Amino acid sequence: MADASFKDVPELYEVEVGEALTARTESLATFRELGPPDLCHVVKTTGRTGQRDLSSFHFVSGVDASSSASLAAYINSLTYSIEDNSAWFSKGTTWKVRNGCYCCFNAFSRVDIRVDVKIPGGVHAYVVDLRGERHEATPDIWQETYVSALLRAILYSDDATYWLDAYRKLDPITTTEGELRFLQAAEALFTKGWQVGSDPEIQVATVVSNHLTAGIMKYFGVSGRYQQAANLFEKLSAREPEVASLLAKSYIGMNEEVKAVQILSAAMKHTPHSYTLFHVQSDFLRSKGKADWAVKLAREAVNCAPSEFVTWEKLTELYIDTKDYDSALLTLNSCPMFTYNGRDAHRAIPTSRIHLPFKREIGDILPEKQKTEDDEADPALLRLPAPGLRGTWARAYSLLTRLVSEVGWDELLKTRSSVFVMEEEYRLQKSHVDIQSASLDRRESSEHGSDANTGNAVIHEDGTVVRRSVVSDPPTLAADDADDDASTKGVHSPQESNGSVDSKSDIQALGASSSIPIIRVSSESDTQRELAAAVNGKGKAGEHEITSPTIERPISAVANEESDTASPRPSQDTFSFTNKRLCERWLDNLFMVLYEDLRVWTIFRAEVAHFKTQHVAYRKTGMEWEILGDLGLRLHHKEEAKDAYQRCLETSRYSQKPWAKLLAMYAEEGDITRTIQAAIRVAAYQYADYTEMTYPTLIARSFFKLGQIHGHAKISFTLISMGLPDPILKIMDSYLQYGKTFKVEGYDF
Repeated sequence: MADASFKDVPELYEVEVGEALTARTESLATFRELGPPDLCHVVKTTGRTGQRDLSSFHFVSGVDASSSASLAAYINSLTYSIEDNSAWFSKGTTWKVRNGCYCCFNAFSRVDIRVDVKIPGGVHAYVVDLRGERHEATPDIWQETYVSALLRAILYSDDATYWLDAYRKLDPITTTEGELRFLQAAEALFTKGWQVGSDPEIQVATVVSNHLTAGIMKYFGVSGRYQQAANLFEKLSAREPEVASLLAKSYIGMNEEVKAVQILSAAMKHTPHSYTLFHVQSDFLRSKGKADWAVKLAREAVNCAPSEFVTWEKLTELYIDTKDYDSALLTLNSCPMFTYNGRDAHRAIPTSRIHLPFKREIGDILPEKQKTEDDEADPALLRLPAPGLRGTWARAYSLLTRLVSEVGWDELLKTRSSVFVMEEEYRLQKSHVDIQSASLDRRESSEHGSDANTGNAVIHEDGTVVRRSVVSDPPTLAADDADDDASTKGVHSPQESNGSVDSKSDIQALGASSSIPIIRVSSESDTQRELAAAVNGKGKAGEHEITSPTIERPISAVANEESDTASPRPSQDTFSFTNKRLCERWLDNLFMVLYEDLRVWTIFRAEVAHFKTQHVAYRKTGMEWEILGDLGLRLHHKEEAKDAYQRCLETSRYSQKPWAKLLAMYAEEGDITRTIQAAIRVAAYQYADYTEMTYPTLIARSFFKLGQIHGHAKISFTLISMGLPDPILKIMDSYLQYGKTFKVEGYDF
């Protein structure tokens, strides 16, 4: 059976022939956006009677899906990859690929295009819809499938959260002709781009916010080649004025800022309510140090798209830039949160065997891929909830961690208590309402035995007693039923110029709407006026009614409350929630997540300091150092995180993450030698996981960033001086060759 395996292609062997294809057909209706990677299914045979055929499959991205011929060519290439273990003196069993099926999901039309290849024999292409029915493949379907496959290859290329067994990644575009064909297909399908969905942070995909535009900007943005993207958007902006935001962003990337501003100015006249245009302008102003100007544009973006998370996120970031932390926290609390929908994936099926060939020529520099004590960690570190956050929750948490890094935990708690209703405050308010409720109940019970002109006694918060008239409705408290998810709801008292309600017209107006009850918090000035009215004979029954004490749901706003400085108990007399809001439950949970992160980080730093003073080595397992490095990055402690990742490399843990994180840090610092050293390890890990693509990857991004400063020639000479083995040198040189082919900045010096 080992002889049936491919030499350098991962495989998952089926229990029954055709299970993977059946499972994919049944799962087609569950694919929501771009769909999963392509599926390649092959059947191998020996040609002998009585010998059972074997079937296997693997996942792949980056294969040219523009025609049935290109997909059939990939399956045909697999026929040359079967291992040949027969010796010269004996003829062993020879396995051959009998047939294959390549499946590629069309994200535009929501169908699966399949190519059956029989060897020897013919090629048959057809379309399978969501119901499992077959149709003929048209040229339009092929074009959509081609773009869908490219977008998956580009967007899934370096997504660390998307992982599959036997997933092979190939270069999607290797020549300038292929890039031109991609641009032409993208232009033809641009208006359909919203059909393929968008990032999890975007609630509604639009013509400029979708996976197609994200793929175009990522492909050209990573290498800094915005000229090609600008040419494409220039053509499209004539038909779609909103595309001007992408065009302006491309020109800013090309350092053509004046032209970008002119484009934005003209576009605002045609589409004044496009939040993407406001965001490009605010980002430009922010880069120029004009955060206060950018805030105004971000507010307009929120008004244009109040249901989008990204508009509130941008406004929160700018409030943090301008040191307006109260507004930042309130804006963060108002962010609409969406259920996270991960990448589309295949349904897992049972397999009889997994074949994952190891490439020895590059794998020798990696540690052994086996479980050791360095793969264990303290349960307290493993239970940290922050790494499990996804989508809008992860983005909101990053804003919260930025806040705490700016002001500190204690100051953040003070800010939180100043803008949100705290539990103790709510309980105190509730007790005040209960006192009023009890007094009103007593008054109703003694109503028939007292004089109408005298009224019943009402006990106020300051202890004074005032005779008032009877209220027909018993008091209620709606706070217990308040919606936990109402971002702008708070506890509110009547808004008057003097902080009280003492006119008959106002009371009647408030009492007319029984669906909007109000908590009434009296002050010393209220009591004095009521006593004066009673002495002067003006306090007649029914003239001064008391509204039932309950919680209102105000749209906004801070009520002006007047307090008497002579009041014996000012802390309670002026008590009001008019300038506070209820904290969203999800934000309250994120505060607890942040507390857990900060608690573990504080303990860790205290232990490091203690061991340093005692001159004792501080030891952790490889996985613990990796978790602590991630924790440091989340909390914006970059240097401490870098140290933790470096300590992780001293262990025998098999993990790409610390090398990848350090690679990004070294490239940001412009350290050529360390960047290349880290890039070599990352490339080895990637090739060990069958990522055989050059671009767009983290290594390409890091090399091109260095190339803009030092030039590609210096990187090439540094690689040669390291005396690397030929297979590794060839892999590392492929990134520079890509830069030379596509003329990335720095390729010619």
